[in-house]
Amino acid sequence: MLELYLLLGFMIVGAIIALEAKDMVSSVIAVGAVGLGTSIAFLILKAPDLAITQLTVEILMLIILIRATLRRDLPFSTSGRWLLNTVITVLFLGVFLAVAYFAIKDLPRFGSPIMRVAKIYIAEGLKSTGATNLVSSVILDFRAYDTLGEATVLFTAAIGVIAVMRRIGRKTEDEKVKADDE
Repeated sequence: MLELYLLLGFMIVGAIIALEAKDMVSSVIAVGAVGLGTSIAFLILKAPDLAITQLTVEILMLIILIRATLRRDLPFSTSGRWLLNTVITVLFLGVFLAVAYFAIKDLPRFGSPIMRVAKIYIAEGLKSTGATNLVSSVILDFRAYDTLGEATVLFTAAIGVIAVMRRIGRKTEDEKVKADDE
């Protein structure tokens, strides 16, 4: 439980940095760190499906928001901090690869399940649901509300992408001609 409290503290610090940062890119990256913390919190709380969904949505939104803010705010090219930024990036990649190595090393052998619930689904799936496709029966019968929640999250993320990427207002032909004349 201590790791969950530490992660919550990390997320709070990330949110404060996002609010107090001077440039938009730093704010977007801090918000991305908070989303990554949320994904790790789902893993700690034993909800890997929510963690994967959160991570996917977070990565997509982070890419879109960085793309949208880079046009307006370029602190890396104008401030001369490229060496510091490069060192931080390499350090982050090193830590990420080290954590990934230990996480992958702890995975069970391929084909040997570690969850007891899977055994129940396999043994009782056909009897309980009557569906011959076991994957469909688990998704639609045993975990229907969870699947609905994930679909809602992905739909909301798609609407968010459309809202961020759309152009504000549309110019008429007269406005285009006037803008070209100026």
